[in-house]
Amino acid sequence: MKRLGLALALALAVPVSAQAACSDSTVDIRLTNGQAARFTVEVAADPATRAKGLMFREEMARSAGMLFLYERPQRAMFWMKNTLIPLDMVFADATGRVTHVHANAIPHDETGIDGGPNVLAILEINGGLAAKLGITPGALLRHPGLEQSTAAWPCEAQ
Repeated sequence: MKRLGLALALALAVPVSAQAACSDSTVDIRLTNGQAARFTVEVAADPATRAKGLMFREEMARSAGMLFLYERPQRAMFWMKNTLIPLDMVFADATGRVTHVHANAIPHDETGIDGGPNVLAILEINGGLAAKLGITPGALLRHPGLEQSTAAWPCEAQ
């Protein structure tokens, strides 16, 4: 099982130069070691889709996730009510810089998960994957939903 996790991490973490252009359906994360990971995402950018999130999903592909985008930076609070799979939550500020990673949120747990202040984007991925890939505060998230003129890693930068 450990080998499978390592193979998965290597498959998702690729050199930044190999990344394709930005897309609404993908999120790139440039790790602090210079590698990058790409996730195919559903975007939750309005109150209804943010409220539902990944509730009631029984599984999610390892290279998939959900990106929550807000209109302005704010304190982001999440919980796992009606969520059936463990998740990692990657919180980022308006520039796309990862500010906090909450690992392995527990399914059905109604305890609030505080992402901190000034959060604009949250990427939810399968639980344990952030640690396997090395996603930590300081990593950079790239998506066209971020304001490109202030993004730390804008879409036009390859």
